[in-house]
Amino acid sequence: MACMKLGSKSEVFHLDGHTWLCSTGLQSDVIIEIGETSFHLHKFPLLSRSEALANLTGDHSSENEKRCVLQLHDVPGGAKTFLLIAKFCYGVKMELTTSNVVSLRCAAEYFGMSEDYGEDNLIAQTENFLNEVLGGWTDSLKALETCEKVLAQAEELHIVSRCINSLAMKASADPSLFSWPMQGGSDMRKPDGTVFWNGIRTSAKPHPVGEDWWYEDVSLLTPPLYKRLILAVRSNDMKPERVAGALMYYAKRHLPLLGRESSIESGNFAAPRSTISGISEADQRNLLEELVGLLPDQKGVTPSNSLLRLLRTATMIHASPSCRGNLEKRVGAQLDQASLQDLLIPNTGYSVETLYDIDCVQRILDHFMLVDHDNPRSNYIVDEEQMMEGSHFPTPITTVANLIDSYLAEVAPDVNLKLAKFHSLAAAVPEYARSLDDGIYRAIDIYLKAHPWLTDSEREQLCRLMNCQKFSLEASTHATQNERLPLRVTVQVVFFEQLRLRTSVSGLFFVSENLDNSRNLSGNLALARNGLHTEAGATHGRIVVDDMKRRVSELEKECLSMKQEIEKMGKTKLGSWNNLFRKFGFSHSKSKPGDPKASKPTDTKESPTSSAPLVNGGEHPNNESVE
Repeated sequence: MACMKLGSKSEVFHLDGHTWLCSTGLQSDVIIEIGETSFHLHKFPLLSRSEALANLTGDHSSENEKRCVLQLHDVPGGAKTFLLIAKFCYGVKMELTTSNVVSLRCAAEYFGMSEDYGEDNLIAQTENFLNEVLGGWTDSLKALETCEKVLAQAEELHIVSRCINSLAMKASADPSLFSWPMQGGSDMRKPDGTVFWNGIRTSAKPHPVGEDWWYEDVSLLTPPLYKRLILAVRSNDMKPERVAGALMYYAKRHLPLLGRESSIESGNFAAPRSTISGISEADQRNLLEELVGLLPDQKGVTPSNSLLRLLRTATMIHASPSCRGNLEKRVGAQLDQASLQDLLIPNTGYSVETLYDIDCVQRILDHFMLVDHDNPRSNYIVDEEQMMEGSHFPTPITTVANLIDSYLAEVAPDVNLKLAKFHSLAAAVPEYARSLDDGIYRAIDIYLKAHPWLTDSEREQLCRLMNCQKFSLEASTHATQNERLPLRVTVQVVFFEQLRLRTSVSGLFFVSENLDNSRNLSGNLALARNGLHTEAGATHGRIVVDDMKRRVSELEKECLSMKQEIEKMGKTKLGSWNNLFRKFGFSHSKSKPGDPKASKPTDTKESPTSSAPLVNGGEHPNNESVE
């Protein structure tokens, strides 16, 4: 800490209760009262240095009064600072430090201690020392903190702005290019006791300094001063990522709810405790709204998990709708970077219906769809091959689709979750965004299990969100045995699985025939060289074909068994279901269970895709299912 010694005389002041007395041997002729403290002093030393005291004592002097009494309760810094002023006037030893220079500078201005009332007067000396203080990071920060005690006078003298500009310049610059100590005393000392100062390091290995070295130091500032510092560093063209990092550090330090959530969820981060004791919800709300307003507007600058934690805290402390709306739009613009855990925002409204805030996620998703639609680089034409196999580099819309499907599966067990909300959130994701429908199928299955009272029509409505053609083999196998699904959906799954297997078997037969033709047309030398590989390929092909045939046979048996169960429902419904099976390509004639011809699909000249019923987003007009 920087300091400067003034004066040469030994101490002549002593305290008697609340009264400071000067032991010079002369009777005091002026009494100055500041608060509960009084000072018994002499006019001559004071009047030789202070214009204000000269004017005041002149106004109070009279022939009948030998002692002048002045009440100066508005002295900057109070009685503690005036004691230093008195010592300076008497030439007593005193020290200028970063802790008292601001208040002394303001008090010197208050008393008019300019060069007109003595050479090297207090205004000049404090100003010179203040310029030295502003040359270092730690001293500048300490001086800015002391401005809080004399804020009005410090603002008039532009001390606050000078401190802030000094800190902003140092925080925005490359720390390796300057010589000031970049952090507090605890960070300037190694475990072995070696001290680092002015950039000189005794160790051979350099100590790396990150761009966030100033976050902790400035987090001790009060919100008004911190806001002004952030605005200053932004005007110095600091990277928006560094600004966002500083704001999030400050938020974690002073918002207990945000810090507690961060430490619980991340597991490896212990947020510092709030330095504000007993901070009220209203103060937290005001601070949060201020910090959100300071966040950079650029997309991706503030991590999505940080934005969602701010949004969660804003919901819990009932921040203003504009603040929450701002955060929702920011999250929506980069929803593809969010995680499921951070998206689970508890519902803390006054009328709590569901465990999680579904409406908030719906608004976030709607904003993402709006931003993604306006993005010219968004790819809305997804190749069929990408839809079935999945892209190695998923687009933001596909990432969001998987995220929403996982979110729906997480909130589906809530018995208070209405069908309309579940359906609205699931339907907001376009059909082309899902390369596979396994995720939405899992969410729907969980919802059906938790809501067994849904009617048949509601189950049908919910299942139209799925496209059975985009089920994986595991999902298709599970769906064929799922009793919670409507029978129509089960039949569709069986049909498309059979169609897929037939296509695979046909392709394998084609490959096998090509292998045979290639073997017959090749010469004896080629046969001797490649016979082993060809034979192995043909053997593998036959094994796969046999497996496919077995799978087709099992599916046909399942179809026959399902048809027999349908026939038992009654003759009134038999006609409509026979029509459904005819459209699927199955024989509608009555047959015995042991007759293999009964389960064999009928040949039709129509394209299987055009006659197949789709659940959602198929090739039928208006996306309607065939009944």
